[in-house]
Formats: sequence, C-alpha cells, structure tokens
Amino acid sequence: MLSSKYISVSFLLVSLSLHAVNCADPLYHFCFSQESYTATSRYGTNLNGLLNLLSTKVPSKGFGLSSTGQGQDQANGLALCRGDVSKTNCTTCVIDAGKELGNRCPYKKGAIIWYDNCLLKYSNIDFFGEIDNKNKFYMWNVQDVENPTSFNPKVKDLLSRLSNKAYANPKFYATGDLKLDSSSKLYGLAQCTRDLSGLDCKKCLDTAISELPNCCDGKRGGRVVGGSCNVRYELYPFVDA
Repeated sequence: MLSSKYISVSFLLVSLSLHAVNCADPLYHFCFSQESYTATSRYGTNLNGLLNLLSTKVPSKGFGLSSTGQGQDQANGLALCRGDVSKTNCTTCVIDAGKELGNRCPYKKGAIIWYDNCLLKYSNIDFFGEIDNKNKFYMWNVQDVENPTSFNPKVKDLLSRLSNKAYANPKFYATGDLKLDSSSKLYGLAQCTRDLSGLDCKKCLDTAISELPNCCDGKRGGRVVGGSCNVRYELYPFVDA
C-alpha cells in the first residue's frame, strides 16, 4: 500500500491511437500549502508577476525559475517543459498551468501541477535546489506484459541507463530505447528540474526508478512523476524525435 504522500493513477492504453490524448489535460496537481492569500495581497500581486515572468522566461530554454517580491510576500516558482516540446507548446503549457492552478488551488500559497508537456510549481517558501520528495504520483498501464520476470529487469536497465545519461546532460534530460525482440522495443525517458545539482538529479531519478515496483510491476507502461524529476517507460514511442 502506498504512503498517503503518493497518489496512484492507472491508465489504459489499448492502441497507439489513444496516445494522442489531449495534452492540455493536467495529469495531476497538489495544493500543498496550508497558507492562503487574498487577491489584493502583496503575495497575490507577486505571484501573478511570477507566473507572467515564467511564461516568457521558460520557453526559450525549456526551464526557468524566479522569485518576485521580498520577505514573507515573496513568490518563488519554476517551470519545466519536456525536453522534446517546442517553444510554442512550452509557452502554451506554462500559461495553461498557471491558470489551472488558480482554479484548482485558489488563493493557496503553494501548489504544483503536471501536464504531459510541462510542470509548474510555486511557493512562498524558497525550495530551489532541493529534491521534492513530497509531491509525487504514479501512473501505469493497466495491461500486463506476458513475462514480467524478464520484462521488469529490462525496464530497470533502460531507465538506469537514461538516469546516467540525463544527469550528465546540461538539460538533465534523456530518452532512449531498448530492443526486446525482433518486433518490439521498450522506450524510456528521464528528466530533472535544472535547479538541482547533477548528483541530486541522479539521486532523484534513481529513487524514482526504485519506486517502480510499487506501481508498475509487470505493466506495459508506467511513470513515477515528482516535483523534481520523473521517469517513464512505454512499449510505444511517446516523444518527438
């Protein structure tokens, strides 16, 4: 059974056509702060300025962080787009994420939301450079593979290889595949937010990989998605070349 800190979300992918789901739909979100603000407060003004700043700062490099205001009214935030996402789609995702958090976590000082294309997080507490082990969820394909005994080690092998590749990449991002047999491949992704150090990126990814048995043992696809990193594997290509 999973800790209350973690949310599990199962999903069914029965054909490649279902891969073209609406990427504008959020995967999940947390309103993690118990503190509130008012629309006319300094924090509210600073948060609005922060969200506008991130929507213009992030798309060019796929990642950005910033703080606006001072003291108890300071708003800190970051946004990360998936490494293969275009500048245009990154912009759209970050803007949508800010609006959606306003609807889902109204007047909460700390919140995070994930989409297929991006994540957005903000807080009145400076969280930059720290691994977020609290905000995390799992997703998996409800269909099982035929031979989990041989499949699971291959998932770990691929994602571990991508973890090593990602933390050594300036973008903290890596994708790859592993041939399973003459007609099928396993595809994977590993990515970290770039406020982490390289070693913390690897630590985050390796921890995520170690949690896959909690959700995704023998499943045809799975993800461990957190506030600082995420790993994913599928039996179909899911990123743009």
